[in-house]
Amino acid sequence: MGDLTLTTYDWVPEPPRGFVRDLRVRWALEEAELAYRVESTPFRDRGPDHFAAQPFGQVPWLTDGDLTIFESGAILLHLAEKSPALMPTDPRGRAEVVEWVIAALNSVDLPSQPWALFRFMGYPGESPEAKFVEDFLKARLERMEAVLAGREWLVTGRFTVADLLMADVLRQVNRFDGLADYPACRAYVVRATARPAFIKAHTDQMAHFAAAD
Repeated sequence: MGDLTLTTYDWVPEPPRGFVRDLRVRWALEEAELAYRVESTPFRDRGPDHFAAQPFGQVPWLTDGDLTIFESGAILLHLAEKSPALMPTDPRGRAEVVEWVIAALNSVDLPSQPWALFRFMGYPGESPEAKFVEDFLKARLERMEAVLAGREWLVTGRFTVADLLMADVLRQVNRFDGLADYPACRAYVVRATARPAFIKAHTDQMAHFAAAD
């Protein structure tokens, strides 16, 4: 493999800034202290080259030599293979990290996304569908609260890529005060986002989009 290049949008409107998912990749690269560069793809005019790299027209994608990877979860697992800072090397530790990565992407993000999207759009709603999503998220947060009440990080007694992803999923819920009744979850997000690697990744993403205003 060769140089690492992260591709994200050249610009996005202000509301999603700080939450575009290239931040997850920036964060992982900073945690692992891996050298990388950032390239841009147009936000407004997504052409054939964009869809060739990311078939859904989203971001980010990562180029590692002649390999191109899309989907933030897949990129994070790829980077975790490169650095013990992101994932331990023993089989048990690796398996535990991977299972929590999948849990973040599936069990927790599945209700978090529509719940946060309703609020982002200013439409929580009182419909049965909105109530279903609310209850679905509550059930997941109750289980995460029980897990995080007894530990600082998810596995191996230290921060891993599983925490990076889980904290970023919970961060979108916390944005709309959805962790108010879950103090362990909220404290977990605060711990994770206080890390220097997150602060740099967030600052860099905000500066990247602001530069195109």
